[in-house]
Amino acid sequence: MTQPTRAFLWRLMLLLAGLSMFGPFAIDTIFPAFPELRAQFSASHAAVQQTISVYLLAYAAMSVLHGPLSDALGRRPVILTGVAVFVLASIGAALSPSLFWLLFFRAIQGMSAGAGLIVGRALIRDCLEGEQAQRLMAQAAMIFSIAPALAPIVGGWILGWSDWPAIFWLMALFAFLVLLSCFIWLPETHPPQARMALRLDRLTRSSVSVLRNRRFLMLSMAASFNFGALFLYILSAPIVVLEFLHLNQQQFGWLFVPIVSGLMLGSFLSSRMAGKVSEAATARLGFALSAFAVVVNLAYNLAVDEVHLPWAVLPMSLIACSVGLILPLLTIAMLDMYPRRRGTAASMQALTGLSFNAFLAGIVAPLLAQHRIGLAIAAFAACAVAIVLWWRYRAGMRRDPLRQRKPQPLDDAQRL
Repeated sequence: MTQPTRAFLWRLMLLLAGLSMFGPFAIDTIFPAFPELRAQFSASHAAVQQTISVYLLAYAAMSVLHGPLSDALGRRPVILTGVAVFVLASIGAALSPSLFWLLFFRAIQGMSAGAGLIVGRALIRDCLEGEQAQRLMAQAAMIFSIAPALAPIVGGWILGWSDWPAIFWLMALFAFLVLLSCFIWLPETHPPQARMALRLDRLTRSSVSVLRNRRFLMLSMAASFNFGALFLYILSAPIVVLEFLHLNQQQFGWLFVPIVSGLMLGSFLSSRMAGKVSEAATARLGFALSAFAVVVNLAYNLAVDEVHLPWAVLPMSLIACSVGLILPLLTIAMLDMYPRRRGTAASMQALTGLSFNAFLAGIVAPLLAQHRIGLAIAAFAACAVAIVLWWRYRAGMRRDPLRQRKPQPLDDAQRL
């Protein structure tokens, strides 16, 4: 693998950040518009909440194919096609005459949004190795983490001068600019001689074999549950901001700026610690920080009758910091388990994570959003499960006699 130039690394990081941004941007830009959507479509909060869950379910379902298709066809065509479809779906959502059609185009958005994030992770690992891959993964995460903070703030600003369809027109414009940039600058990093045959049975067996790997699943679900402790509050943002904190549609930044500041700090620390601190020690720090945050959050919610700034959002910032620390490490470890099938591994990671997120969005968040103590308990439970899964993974690695031998490049990653 040749050493990439500094200019190439910067261009690749910015492209991957853009590819990763429009998916999260599409999730929560419409949060401030929930009251308008309920009024226009005569729908309940739970019904409008499905604009999030249907997006995530479609994202999860299509994520099964994005990576394997990129292993067979190359990274570039899959990314370009996915972004182009997202542009068209955003236009369709802006023109939706009913909640049914809005949900339909949200599903199309979800099916296409994963191409950038999922294939982009494989693309990083195609180009870079070891600590350099961890550093670029963390730097890209630090940049794209701005999207979830800007999204509801931008959505609130748009509603100050226009109505909810303008939010989707903005998504279409943003995705089009990403598409144009990728068309000009995105390289193909998966050469034809390294590609898999485009056969459904082979692609299916490849995907199933990844999902049957217990180590892979433990890492993937550990990452999902740890992020889930934070994602519950992101999904419940309209209730948290408008009802618990008694703020208005233009003040979603009070929740999201601390969250994204934590994500950026965690990603920055992960990048700086690469090659200096062991991956296991970095992960332990991240999980310890997450555990501290959910305990403080639960204790605060139990102790007061009404939550107030800044104490209500500081624990979310700490959980976000732990996500930024942990996610790059776990992602690289999962991709390194399958050096010749990184696209498939990235897809299966996305499938497990997004399926869990869709469950949170469609069932858990609607049930608990109105109950702040219930949210705090659920976040505590999610963090506890993540730590148990991580501990079991580490215990299995210590017991594995193969760990004492020379690492095999086609087997599990031994880094963690």
